[in-house]
Amino acid sequence: MQLGFKQYILEDSTYKGGSKKIVMPDGVEVHKLSSNENPLGYSPKVKQALENTLNDLSLYPDNTDIRLRQALVKDFEGVLAADNFISANSGSEIIDMISRAFLSEHDEIIVSQPCFLPYTAFTRWMGAKAINVPMTPEFNYNLPGILDAITDKTKLIFLASPNNPSGNYIPKKELRQFIDQLPEHVVLVLDEVYRHFAEAEDYTSALPFVVEDKNVIGINSFSKTYGLAGLRVGYCYAPVAISSYIRKICKPFLLSSLALEGAIAALKDTDFVQKTVDLVKTERKFVLDALDAMQITYWPTQGNFVMIDPPVPDTEFVSFLEQRGIMVRPVGNFGAPGKVRISFGTREANKALIAAMELLLKSETLKA
Repeated sequence: MQLGFKQYILEDSTYKGGSKKIVMPDGVEVHKLSSNENPLGYSPKVKQALENTLNDLSLYPDNTDIRLRQALVKDFEGVLAADNFISANSGSEIIDMISRAFLSEHDEIIVSQPCFLPYTAFTRWMGAKAINVPMTPEFNYNLPGILDAITDKTKLIFLASPNNPSGNYIPKKELRQFIDQLPEHVVLVLDEVYRHFAEAEDYTSALPFVVEDKNVIGINSFSKTYGLAGLRVGYCYAPVAISSYIRKICKPFLLSSLALEGAIAALKDTDFVQKTVDLVKTERKFVLDALDAMQITYWPTQGNFVMIDPPVPDTEFVSFLEQRGIMVRPVGNFGAPGKVRISFGTREANKALIAAMELLLKSETLKA
């Protein structure tokens, strides 16, 4: 009996995250700067909400995510309605849902590498094809090139602002001009998971374009700013015509009780969010100043991470830091061969990173 396995599912397109553990000798602390996680952990209000929920784990959670969507309405200051939002188990699942809703075999999407891996991996699961319009050598989007790559088969365009792993963003004026030129059959998916950390005056999220009923979807996650990577909660917002369509494939009881209550509590703790943002901005400057002093090449970033060109091959660089308890992420599989992404941590973690890099530079100088 021959099973109807689909070739494009058999292909190796599984998303492989960068999370792993390293074991160090007693007394050597491990600093995980490889996954863009929140160095402050998560809100105490979330902890209390989770503890309050534990007694009810024998009960089914809410059938829908309406309470979380109502909390998101408040977080967005009433600019959007509950029907504009969709939540799911992580931003990655939101990407999967969008792909399932809009893509069929032989359809096309457009990405710009380096980019987040699920954009292309999930596309293959649908039998669709990802067209890559690479970023410029300065790691900015080639928006005219993306427009030129659109065909009748193009259904989705995935862009991120700030982008993972390069840290670049799309200025509001450029993004508006780009959106105004998109054909009606194309939906722009704007991944804005790192939007809280952007401080450029001309930065914009997807919000103004969704309010104008453009074919735009904004993707967000609770994993970064809110520190809830382990709970796996994400959401998107879009014009009601688009969000209502995607919601038709939402499963009942999609979010667990812990995820639902944790996310709602996280949205309420605006002080924790501000504390996180302030820390990232302060430590971003601290690390970038140190990179300048060491004459390490890096690219401007609006995220809670920076992409660098290490002074030695990326595998050697990563190994050297791991031996000193510091985890960073090579991003060749994102489409940036030889480059390394470093998350901004606490001051203690960042000092350890800089000390290790200075030691590496010293050892390389001695070799020369």
